[in-house]
Amino acid sequence: MKILYAASEAAPFAKSGGLADVAGALPKALVQDGIDCRVVMPLYNDLKYKDTLTYITNFSVPVGWRSQYCGLFKAEYDGVTFYFIDNEYYFKRSGLYGFYDDGERFAFFSRAILEMLFYTDFEPDIINCNDWQTALTPVYLNLYYRHLDKFNRIKTVFTIHNIAYQGKYGLDILEDTCGIGNRDAHVVEYDGCANFMKGAIETADKVTTVSPTYAQEILDPWFSHGLDGLLRQKQYKLCGILNGIDVDVFNPATDPDIVKNYDVDTFQEGKAACKAALQDEMGLNKDGSPVMAMVTRLVGHKGVDLVRSIAEGLLQQGIELVILGSGEAQYENFFNELCARHPGRVGVYIGFNAKLAQRIYSGADIFLMPSRSEPCGLAQMVSCRYGTIPVVRETGGLRDSIHDSGDGYGNGFTFANYNAHELYEACWRAKEGYWQKDGWPILVRRAMECDFSWSNSAKSYEGLYNEVVNLW
Repeated sequence: MKILYAASEAAPFAKSGGLADVAGALPKALVQDGIDCRVVMPLYNDLKYKDTLTYITNFSVPVGWRSQYCGLFKAEYDGVTFYFIDNEYYFKRSGLYGFYDDGERFAFFSRAILEMLFYTDFEPDIINCNDWQTALTPVYLNLYYRHLDKFNRIKTVFTIHNIAYQGKYGLDILEDTCGIGNRDAHVVEYDGCANFMKGAIETADKVTTVSPTYAQEILDPWFSHGLDGLLRQKQYKLCGILNGIDVDVFNPATDPDIVKNYDVDTFQEGKAACKAALQDEMGLNKDGSPVMAMVTRLVGHKGVDLVRSIAEGLLQQGIELVILGSGEAQYENFFNELCARHPGRVGVYIGFNAKLAQRIYSGADIFLMPSRSEPCGLAQMVSCRYGTIPVVRETGGLRDSIHDSGDGYGNGFTFANYNAHELYEACWRAKEGYWQKDGWPILVRRAMECDFSWSNSAKSYEGLYNEVVNLW
């Protein structure tokens, strides 16, 4: 089977979030299972490993009434072939997204994905598109390419990583920029807007999300950002597959960025050394208190407002707090002030530091993820891998991956409703668990033994792809 995995970012070449981790790890797992899976992404200005790219060819891509240059490059990484779509006008900029013409940039990219197939010897059975940046690919395929022999058997899968970002624009973008005339405008028109994601949900053969619970949640108006009506109508093609993590990258036994390596048999000594080093680095007291940590974007839907409500209470309970992240000024200011008021009890790093994140995963005792919504979430899986017990809200992928240890079988602490009282109670239970010196190592071992590798998720994707190939 041949899969073309289309994404706007992929690790290690370009990354702004979890999509890049998935686009880097899932194709690798599929290739290891004998599937010819290749990735296509834009050639950004600040792309890493540019010197490994090989030029293939160039061609023109229609963008509305214009024809734009498109260069095609490729590289091999970890056994996976990556294709890169080059156009300096669209992609030679600092950063990946957030430009006034993002709609045009990714309409070009979506069309270039199809045009490149005329110039490569790779003929995919399935194109797996991801998020709104590639959402027009199944639309263009159905409208303008399906009649050609090369394209008439290609199936499409569309994966929603975060339904909050849909690619919504005024209807005037359709003909002039996207090249979609009045006759076909209904395919992408939704609620008075041009909505790229709507077009993909309408035209793809299957729609997936990144966890089974999130696939159910987005049928509810509270989670769907307006698309619940359409998704309920298309529910027959919707399913959820939980993401994995790259267990080679996130491995406390080999991680070069932590103070002392450890595994499931040596974690007590290893984590103790990592915790002491983290406390020194963040200026915390070393009085035996449990260290509770967050590595997150400091924005409302990550549950930071709940943590703000209970922070003083946690400190009074004898917990030390470590925060790494950046985001809204109100939260950055709050945690900086909290740190100033409680020296030795709170450590804060505003910004992002990947190596410090690894040291936090290895050195903390408890990891906080009280998200309002979380399509999948990877941090809770990473924290389990490093033996740091997660406290999570039961939503999206958090609900599918973390189960309350109150039954003697779970791998963390969970709470159901989005309120500070329930979060506080879950944190209190985690703190009480920490002081049970016989039981806590058993819970840590259980968390570390959880299998969050991509090999499990890849098997689910393989089953989905086999189903899609035989649809019609």
